[in-house]
Amino acid sequence: MTDNARPQASADLSFEVHTRLRDCPDIDTVREQQIQAQQGAAQQQRTTEQHPASTRQFLGRTGTIHTPHGDIHTPAFIPVATKATVKTLTPEQVRSTGAQAILSNAYHLYLQPGPDIVDEAGGVAAFENWRGPTYTDSGGFQVMSLGVGYKKVLAMDTKGLSEKDIIAQQKKRMAVVDEDGVDFRSVIDGSKHRFTPEVSMQIQHELGADIMFAFDELTTLVNTRHYQEQSVARTHRWAARCLEEHQRQTDLRSHRPLQSLWGVVQGAQYEDLRRQAARGLVELSEQAESEGRRGFGGFGIGGALEKENLGTIVDWVCQELPEDKPRHLLGISEPDDLFTAIAAGADTFDCVAPTRLGRRGGVYTLDGRMNLAAARFKRDFSPIDAETGGYVSENYSRAYIHHLLKAKEFLAGTLCTLHNLHFMVGLVDQIRASIDEGRFAEFREQFLSRYYGDTWLDHI
Repeated sequence: MTDNARPQASADLSFEVHTRLRDCPDIDTVREQQIQAQQGAAQQQRTTEQHPASTRQFLGRTGTIHTPHGDIHTPAFIPVATKATVKTLTPEQVRSTGAQAILSNAYHLYLQPGPDIVDEAGGVAAFENWRGPTYTDSGGFQVMSLGVGYKKVLAMDTKGLSEKDIIAQQKKRMAVVDEDGVDFRSVIDGSKHRFTPEVSMQIQHELGADIMFAFDELTTLVNTRHYQEQSVARTHRWAARCLEEHQRQTDLRSHRPLQSLWGVVQGAQYEDLRRQAARGLVELSEQAESEGRRGFGGFGIGGALEKENLGTIVDWVCQELPEDKPRHLLGISEPDDLFTAIAAGADTFDCVAPTRLGRRGGVYTLDGRMNLAAARFKRDFSPIDAETGGYVSENYSRAYIHHLLKAKEFLAGTLCTLHNLHFMVGLVDQIRASIDEGRFAEFREQFLSRYYGDTWLDHI
């Protein structure tokens, strides 16, 4: 094999759709439940009038994403391995949860150990001993959130909140956006750095993930409409530059497996901006392909989303995106949000919530979330969730994990995280099966009515 020959086993990413939710016989039940729930709740009257559930097209589906390192059966939950590790777990433990792929962070791996080292190791999958598909984000979220000082998780509801509640107060901004890119300071040592669309592409190509995202600007729900318009236009221009650099890096790195670049749709809570952003990315992709260059292999849906309008916003975007390309919803993991987003057309998801929650003793069960650090678990020798099962529930008691948490033993975080990923990955797997078997509405009601109790209709 010559130096310029791409590995024979390498193949570009492709996506095939299997079962469409709109073809499921029980989908009318879902529509009726949504309408009744919204019309029956006075506090949701504004949402019902502006975004009636009956206008949704139910674009959910099951499918398979084919990558050079294996297939991803969708819908799928993708655990976050920020610094080339899912915190507290080995790759073997992550695989035991049924996870099909993991997502690492370009910003953090750029700062430490450096993308050149990861590249020399053979890419992020080889570096962390993950035998399967990988994602990397562009670094845009971390540059903005850590640099500007956004809170750890973007607010999904701004009622009663001001900018100071969403953006951490600090004396000096650590990130400054201009047309060309972003200047920022490292969270490790305060050193100065600059990300541009080209730099993000170079870093992500060196990291070697199967799926990577275009560099975009993160905004929050408290940014003005005018700024959101500017940001969407800027992100569009950056996406065009990402495509150009993606092609250049693909040509330069023919000794590595092909990587797929996905555009990211911004636009906050505004329908016209979300649709404009999605259409613009599709046009950029089609133009690149017509010129013999590589277009977007899929699309991400990013930015802050109002929880009550999550399904509506995802629906807007998916209506504009091609059906033969996968869609990734960034940063979503609550059970009700997963059902809503899948019904609206999202295929894959990532979020740090299950692992962050686990390190603090929070765990998911079929009867809702609970925190094992609470005193009531001191003498509770039952498993976390016997019905959900999995390694942790089959081998450890709530009382033992409570003891580990109180003793500040690291094993507590490992066990809770392992359980949460098993729960979340398994839930999405069950949703996928329910669509294939034509019983999505039945499974949704069964799960949500138990998880949320009497208020479950408020979560659809």
